[in-house]
Amino acid sequence: MTDGVYCLLVYLMCKSFACRLWEASIIRVRKAGERGHFDHGWLDTYHTFSFGDYYDPAHMGFRSLRVINDDRVQPGQGFGMHGHRDMEIVTYVLDGALQHKDSLGNGSIIRAGELQRMTAGTGVCHSEFNPSDKEWVHLYQIWLLPEHKGLKPSYEELAVGEAQQRGRFRLVASPDGADGSLTIHQDARLYLASLLPGQAVAHPIEPGRAAWLQVLRGSVNLLGYDLSAGDGGAVTDENAISVQAAVPSEVLL
Repeated sequence: MTDGVYCLLVYLMCKSFACRLWEASIIRVRKAGERGHFDHGWLDTYHTFSFGDYYDPAHMGFRSLRVINDDRVQPGQGFGMHGHRDMEIVTYVLDGALQHKDSLGNGSIIRAGELQRMTAGTGVCHSEFNPSDKEWVHLYQIWLLPEHKGLKPSYEELAVGEAQQRGRFRLVASPDGADGSLTIHQDARLYLASLLPGQAVAHPIEPGRAAWLQVLRGSVNLLGYDLSAGDGGAVTDENAISVQAAVPSEVLL
Protein backbone atom coordinates (compact mmCIF):
# COMPACT_ATOMS: atom_id res chain seq x y z
CA MET A 1 0.00 0.00 0.00
CA THR A 2 2.56 2.60 -1.17
CA ASP A 3 2.54 5.37 -3.79
CA GLY A 4 -0.87 6.58 -4.64
CA VAL A 5 -4.23 7.71 -3.46
CA TYR A 6 -6.73 5.21 -2.14
CA CYS A 7 -10.23 6.61 -2.46
CA LEU A 8 -13.05 4.83 -0.74
CA LEU A 9 -16.22 6.20 -2.34
CA VAL A 10 -19.24 6.03 -0.11
CA TYR A 11 -22.09 6.45 -2.58
CA LEU A 12 -25.15 7.14 -0.48
CA MET A 13 -28.91 7.14 -0.87
CA CYS A 14 -30.56 10.36 0.32
CA LYS A 15 -33.46 8.72 2.15
CA SER A 16 -31.82 9.10 5.57
CA PHE A 17 -32.63 12.28 7.47
CA ALA A 18 -29.38 12.34 9.51
CA CYS A 19 -27.54 15.65 9.74
CA ARG A 20 -29.52 17.80 7.29
CA LEU A 21 -27.24 20.71 8.21
CA TRP A 22 -24.68 19.24 5.79
CA GLU A 23 -27.10 19.45 2.87
CA ALA A 24 -27.54 23.21 2.68
CA SER A 25 -24.60 23.63 0.28
CA ILE A 26 -23.07 21.62 -2.53
CA ILE A 27 -19.80 20.92 -0.68
CA ARG A 28 -19.29 21.18 3.09
CA VAL A 29 -15.74 20.73 4.33
CA ARG A 30 -14.96 19.16 7.71
CA LYS A 31 -11.37 20.01 8.70
CA ALA A 32 -9.17 17.46 10.44
CA GLY A 33 -8.64 19.68 13.48
CA GLU A 34 -12.39 19.98 14.02
CA ARG A 35 -12.87 16.25 14.54
CA GLY A 36 -13.29 14.70 17.94
CA HIS A 37 -9.89 13.50 19.21
CA PHE A 38 -8.82 11.26 22.08
CA ASP A 39 -5.30 10.04 22.82
CA HIS A 40 -5.53 7.16 25.29
CA GLY A 41 -1.90 6.19 24.90
CA TRP A 42 -2.64 2.74 23.47
CA LEU A 43 -5.22 4.27 21.12
CA ASP A 44 -5.02 7.53 19.17
CA THR A 45 -8.45 8.11 17.63
CA TYR A 46 -10.26 10.79 15.61
CA HIS A 47 -14.04 10.89 15.10
CA THR A 48 -15.49 12.65 12.05
CA PHE A 49 -18.97 12.26 13.54
CA SER A 50 -20.26 12.00 17.11
CA PHE A 51 -19.08 8.76 18.70
CA GLY A 52 -18.65 7.51 22.26
CA ASP A 53 -17.62 10.38 24.53
CA TYR A 54 -17.45 12.80 21.59
CA TYR A 55 -20.79 14.48 20.95
CA ASP A 56 -21.56 17.32 18.55
CA PRO A 57 -25.22 17.64 17.49
CA ALA A 58 -24.10 19.31 14.23
CA HIS A 59 -22.09 16.23 13.28
CA MET A 60 -24.22 13.14 13.86
CA GLY A 61 -23.52 11.52 10.50
CA PHE A 62 -24.24 12.03 6.83
CA ARG A 63 -27.36 10.29 5.52
CA SER A 64 -26.85 6.55 6.02
CA LEU A 65 -23.18 7.13 6.90
CA ARG A 66 -23.02 7.22 10.71
CA VAL A 67 -19.36 6.80 11.76
CA ILE A 68 -15.92 7.48 10.30
CA ASN A 69 -13.25 6.70 12.89
CA ASP A 70 -9.54 7.11 12.21
CA ASP A 71 -7.72 4.80 14.68
CA ARG A 72 -4.10 4.02 15.46
CA VAL A 73 -3.58 1.18 17.92
CA GLN A 74 -0.36 0.52 19.81
CA PRO A 75 1.47 -2.82 19.38
CA GLY A 76 0.03 -5.52 21.61
CA GLN A 77 -3.09 -3.47 22.43
CA GLY A 78 -6.66 -3.39 21.19
CA PHE A 79 -10.38 -3.35 21.86
CA GLY A 80 -11.56 -6.14 24.15
CA MET A 81 -14.71 -8.15 23.45
CA HIS A 82 -17.64 -5.75 23.08
CA GLY A 83 -21.06 -5.79 21.45
CA HIS A 84 -22.85 -4.08 18.56
CA ARG A 85 -26.39 -4.14 17.19
CA ASP A 86 -28.14 -2.94 14.04
CA MET A 87 -25.14 -1.48 12.21
CA GLU A 88 -23.12 -2.25 9.06
CA ILE A 89 -19.45 -1.97 10.04
CA VAL A 90 -16.69 -1.85 7.41
CA THR A 91 -13.05 -1.78 8.54
CA TYR A 92 -10.19 -0.83 6.23
CA VAL A 93 -6.60 -1.40 7.37
CA LEU A 94 -4.12 1.15 6.00
CA ASP A 95 -0.94 0.03 7.78
CA GLY A 96 -0.06 -2.87 10.02
CA ALA A 97 -2.45 -5.68 10.91
CA LEU A 98 -5.64 -6.14 12.93
CA GLN A 99 -6.68 -9.39 14.59
CA HIS A 100 -10.44 -9.97 14.67
CA LYS A 101 -12.45 -12.45 16.73
CA ASP A 102 -16.22 -12.56 17.14
CA SER A 103 -19.10 -14.48 18.68
CA LEU A 104 -19.95 -15.94 15.25
CA GLY A 105 -16.78 -18.00 15.41
CA ASN A 106 -14.74 -15.88 13.00
CA GLY A 107 -11.09 -15.24 13.73
CA SER A 108 -8.49 -13.83 11.36
CA ILE A 109 -5.84 -11.15 10.84
CA ILE A 110 -6.67 -8.31 8.44
CA ARG A 111 -3.61 -6.68 6.88
CA ALA A 112 -2.91 -3.43 5.03
CA GLY A 113 -5.09 -3.15 1.93
CA GLU A 114 -7.74 -5.53 3.25
CA LEU A 115 -11.30 -4.85 4.36
CA GLN A 116 -13.85 -6.62 6.52
CA ARG A 117 -17.60 -6.22 6.81
CA MET A 118 -19.62 -7.13 9.87
CA THR A 119 -23.40 -6.96 9.98
CA ALA A 120 -24.17 -6.52 13.68
CA GLY A 121 -27.89 -7.08 13.21
CA THR A 122 -29.60 -8.69 16.20
CA GLY A 123 -26.34 -8.59 18.12
CA VAL A 124 -22.70 -9.68 17.86
CA CYS A 125 -19.65 -9.43 20.11
CA HIS A 126 -16.15 -8.99 18.73
CA SER A 127 -12.62 -7.94 19.66
CA GLU A 128 -10.00 -6.06 17.64
CA PHE A 129 -6.34 -6.41 18.58
CA ASN A 130 -2.97 -5.37 17.19
CA PRO A 131 -0.99 -8.64 17.09
CA SER A 132 2.35 -6.97 16.36
CA ASP A 133 4.94 -6.44 19.09
CA LYS A 134 6.51 -3.42 17.36
CA GLU A 135 4.26 -1.96 14.63
CA TRP A 136 1.23 0.27 15.17
CA VAL A 137 -1.89 -0.56 13.17
CA HIS A 138 -3.67 2.28 11.36
CA LEU A 139 -7.25 1.64 10.37
CA TYR A 140 -10.45 3.39 9.38
CA GLN A 141 -13.79 2.10 10.55
CA ILE A 142 -16.97 3.09 8.72
CA TRP A 143 -20.44 2.47 10.12
CA LEU A 144 -23.59 2.66 8.02
CA LEU A 145 -27.16 2.41 9.24
CA PRO A 146 -28.75 -0.82 7.96
CA GLU A 147 -31.74 -0.91 5.66
CA HIS A 148 -33.77 -2.28 8.59
CA LYS A 149 -33.20 -3.58 12.10
CA GLY A 150 -33.03 -7.17 13.21
CA LEU A 151 -30.78 -8.56 10.45
CA LYS A 152 -28.96 -11.84 10.95
CA PRO A 153 -25.35 -11.13 12.02
CA SER A 154 -22.71 -12.01 9.43
CA TYR A 155 -19.09 -11.37 8.50
CA GLU A 156 -16.85 -11.33 5.41
CA GLU A 157 -13.46 -10.12 4.21
CA LEU A 158 -12.02 -8.68 1.00
CA ALA A 159 -8.43 -8.15 -0.18
CA VAL A 160 -8.01 -5.55 -2.91
CA GLY A 161 -4.72 -5.47 -4.80
CA GLU A 162 -3.03 -2.33 -6.02
CA ALA A 163 -3.50 -3.27 -9.68
CA GLN A 164 -7.28 -3.58 -9.26
CA GLN A 165 -7.71 0.04 -8.20
CA ARG A 166 -5.03 1.96 -10.06
CA GLY A 167 -6.61 4.89 -11.89
CA ARG A 168 -10.22 3.85 -11.33
CA PHE A 169 -12.83 3.44 -8.65
CA ARG A 170 -12.96 -0.23 -7.70
CA LEU A 171 -16.21 -1.35 -6.07
CA VAL A 172 -15.46 -2.86 -2.64
CA ALA A 173 -18.90 -2.90 -0.97
CA SER A 174 -22.45 -2.86 -2.34
CA PRO A 175 -25.98 -4.06 -1.53
CA ASP A 176 -25.72 -7.01 -3.94
CA GLY A 177 -22.05 -7.92 -3.63
CA ALA A 178 -21.46 -6.95 -7.27
CA ASP A 179 -18.02 -7.50 -8.82
CA GLY A 180 -16.88 -9.53 -5.85
CA SER A 181 -17.45 -6.69 -3.38
CA LEU A 182 -18.47 -6.97 0.26
CA THR A 183 -22.23 -7.15 0.78
CA ILE A 184 -23.66 -4.35 2.91
CA HIS A 185 -27.32 -4.15 3.89
CA GLN A 186 -27.90 -0.55 2.83
CA ASP A 187 -28.43 1.20 -0.51
CA ALA A 188 -24.86 2.51 -0.52
CA ARG A 189 -21.70 1.66 -2.45
CA LEU A 190 -18.07 1.92 -1.46
CA TYR A 191 -15.25 2.24 -3.98
CA LEU A 192 -11.47 2.14 -3.68
CA ALA A 193 -9.10 3.86 -6.10
CA SER A 194 -5.36 4.41 -6.39
CA LEU A 195 -3.96 7.57 -8.01
CA LEU A 196 -0.46 8.77 -8.73
CA PRO A 197 0.33 12.48 -8.15
CA GLY A 198 -1.49 14.54 -10.78
CA GLN A 199 -3.78 11.68 -11.75
CA ALA A 200 -7.55 12.18 -11.47
CA VAL A 201 -10.67 10.02 -11.43
CA ALA A 202 -14.34 10.91 -11.67
CA HIS A 203 -17.56 9.16 -10.77
CA PRO A 204 -21.16 10.09 -11.66
CA ILE A 205 -23.63 10.89 -8.89
CA GLU A 206 -27.18 9.92 -9.75
CA PRO A 207 -30.07 12.27 -8.90
CA GLY A 208 -31.07 11.96 -5.25
CA ARG A 209 -27.68 10.62 -4.16
CA ALA A 210 -24.65 12.16 -2.46
CA ALA A 211 -21.03 11.31 -1.67
CA TRP A 212 -18.49 11.81 1.12
CA LEU A 213 -14.72 12.25 0.73
CA GLN A 214 -12.29 11.67 3.62
CA VAL A 215 -8.56 12.24 3.14
CA LEU A 216 -6.61 9.50 4.89
CA ARG A 217 -3.09 10.67 4.05
CA GLY A 218 -1.48 13.24 1.76
CA SER A 219 -3.57 15.81 -0.11
CA VAL A 220 -6.04 15.94 -3.01
CA ASN A 221 -8.30 18.36 -4.78
CA LEU A 222 -12.04 17.69 -4.58
CA LEU A 223 -14.05 19.75 -7.07
CA GLY A 224 -11.81 22.78 -6.50
CA TYR A 225 -11.31 22.28 -2.76
CA ASP A 226 -7.82 21.40 -1.50
CA LEU A 227 -8.06 18.80 1.26
CA SER A 228 -5.30 17.41 3.47
CA ALA A 229 -4.98 14.37 5.72
CA GLY A 230 -7.95 14.10 8.07
CA ASP A 231 -10.12 16.56 6.14
CA GLY A 232 -13.49 15.44 4.85
CA GLY A 233 -16.22 16.80 2.63
CA ALA A 234 -19.90 16.17 1.94
CA VAL A 235 -20.92 16.47 -1.71
CA THR A 236 -24.58 17.09 -2.54
CA ASP A 237 -26.46 18.47 -5.56
CA GLU A 238 -23.65 17.52 -7.94
CA ASN A 239 -23.96 15.17 -10.92
CA ALA A 240 -20.38 13.90 -10.59
CA ILE A 241 -17.42 13.88 -8.26
CA SER A 242 -13.79 14.30 -9.31
CA VAL A 243 -10.66 13.78 -7.24
CA GLN A 244 -7.11 14.68 -8.25
CA ALA A 245 -4.01 13.68 -6.34
CA ALA A 246 -1.48 16.36 -5.40
CA VAL A 247 0.97 13.93 -3.76
CA PRO A 248 0.88 10.23 -2.94
CA SER A 249 -2.09 10.07 -0.56
CA GLU A 250 -4.97 7.99 0.70
CA VAL A 251 -8.58 9.07 0.72
CA LEU A 252 -11.98 7.89 1.91
CA LEU A 253 -14.80 9.31 -0.21
